[in-house]
This record gives sequence, structure tokens and C-alpha cells, in this order.
Amino acid sequence: MKTPVREARTRRTTWPRALASAALDLLFPPRCVACGRGGSFLCAVCLTHATPVPEPRCSLCGQPIAGGPLCSRCAESPVAGSGLRSVFVYAGPVQAAVRALKYHNLRVVASPLGVEMARYLQAWGVGLDIVVPVPLHPRRLRERGYNQAELLARALGKETGLSVQPEALARVRDTPAQARAPSAAERRRNVTGAFSAREVVRGRRALLVDDVCTTGATLSACAEALLAAGAAQVWGLTVAREP
Repeated sequence: MKTPVREARTRRTTWPRALASAALDLLFPPRCVACGRGGSFLCAVCLTHATPVPEPRCSLCGQPIAGGPLCSRCAESPVAGSGLRSVFVYAGPVQAAVRALKYHNLRVVASPLGVEMARYLQAWGVGLDIVVPVPLHPRRLRERGYNQAELLARALGKETGLSVQPEALARVRDTPAQARAPSAAERRRNVTGAFSAREVVRGRRALLVDDVCTTGATLSACAEALLAAGAAQVWGLTVAREP
């Protein structure tokens, strides 16, 4: 419970931020990164044009399939964890929003994307205790200045009330960019042993969060590390999946 002193301190720290945010909105009005409409960084019209990942999906990696519980890849070499899902297909306005967040330092886009992830999570209905963003290697984090997965995780945590634990997982080996890997097998090799988890996850149901899923190799390697550290269950959720 907040005491009067804490509430007063909270008001003193939050109202200057709100004032600064309002001033910035006046100087630089938000515009949709996909269509340029004013009012928000990802407008409602563009979100209606975003394409959900179609059903049915592989019950593990979340890839669209013609039928059956598993895709051919997971039938042969299943991804780790209880299941991966993505909210949208990586195309159109969602692709524009993710690229603006990831490559153009437009961090505010994490908020509307996190809201969409929270809505999907509520409909998905899996039981969770913590949210864990997929980490960047320290060198890449220094270069970029922020981890887009952590921003998404915090936006999702704000909507759901779930505890966000960015320190639960670390990237201990600097790996090549997965986008440059031509095959699923090479992507898996790139990230094998690249992550280490802390015992804070022991006995807890964790949700891994990232921006885009292609083959699920990175999320699977993260899930392996979390499970090895004692996590009870590991699920994965990304904003988008490459078609």
C-alpha cells in the first residue's frame, strides 16, 4: 500500500514527465509509422489492415500448417518449450512498425505493439508468472542503445501486470545476425549455447518475448536455457512472424 509520502513523491516525479511528454507532442505530433496519419505512432486504421498469423498452426513453433498437430520441422526436431506464437504476419504496417522500433530508434512504437501482444496473450490463455525478453549481446546493446525485445516486454507487462525479468536471461556468446543465415539449420547452429539463465526462473512459468520469429531457433535456444535453469514452463510470443 502506498503511504501519503510515497504518493506525494510519485506525483512529483510523474507530473514533470507528463508535462514534458505533452510539450513534445505539441512540437513533434505523433504520426503513424505506416501511413503518416497524425495522432498515434501506429494508427487504428493500419492495425485493422495488419494480417494475423493464419490457423491452423504447428502446436510448438506456431508456423501455419495445412493440418496435423506439428509442422514437418518440429516433427523431426521440435523447438524447446511449450509453444511459440506470433500475433501478426511480418508484412505491411506491422513490418513498418517493427523496423521503426528496431532500426530507427522510434522506441515509442513498442507501446502500441505491446498492447496488441497483451490482447493476444489474454485470448491465448496460458498461465504465466514472469515475462523474459530475448536479450542482446552486450556489444550489440551498446551499439543500439536499447533492446527492442525488452521494450516490448515492458509494454506487455504494463498491460498485463506480469513481472518483467530482463536479468533472468543473458546472451553469453555474440552470434551472427539471424537474418543473414540462409537456412533453419544454420540459424540453430548460430544460437546453440548462446544463452544462459539465472535461477530466478526456477519453478516459474516464463513468457519469452521478441519482435520477429522466423524459424523459432533463437526462442528455442532461450527456452532451453530457461528450462535448464529450472523454469517450470516456457512459452514464446513475438509481434510478428515472417511469412
